[in-house]
Amino acid sequence: MPRATAAAKPATKTASQKIAHARSAQPVLVKGRRDFFKYRDLGVADASAGSMRAQVMSSSQGMSRPTGWHYHECDGQFIYILKGWVDLEFDDGRTLRVEAGDSLFIPGYMRHNEIRTSEEMEILEVSIPGVMGTKPCDPPAGWKS
Repeated sequence: MPRATAAAKPATKTASQKIAHARSAQPVLVKGRRDFFKYRDLGVADASAGSMRAQVMSSSQGMSRPTGWHYHECDGQFIYILKGWVDLEFDDGRTLRVEAGDSLFIPGYMRHNEIRTSEEMEILEVSIPGVMGTKPCDPPAGWKS
């Protein structure tokens, strides 16, 4: 059976997309949703013409209080924990601890609340599309705020 090679596939790159190479030696820090995190932009939103966003969030002090119930205006949010852990509550009643090496996909508009983190933490976060709004909301019935 013949093996397919990359050279045999037709090019399907869109003209609006380009390569993004983010170097750790030259981090691009941007303002983010939370004051206790540093946000390193990986250039994906610009390179993908806004179809997705990738950033690394890091903290060296841990959370002093929960973020409060909120949801993100997006199609989905994916996180991969590089260092540390985060505890999250979800509107379906689950509380999850996501630790180093774990990943989590949160569908867009799903209410959640970050309630605790390790002192040091580093998270790769990818969202689709590249612009993701965050809206505070009431906790689910029976939950504390």
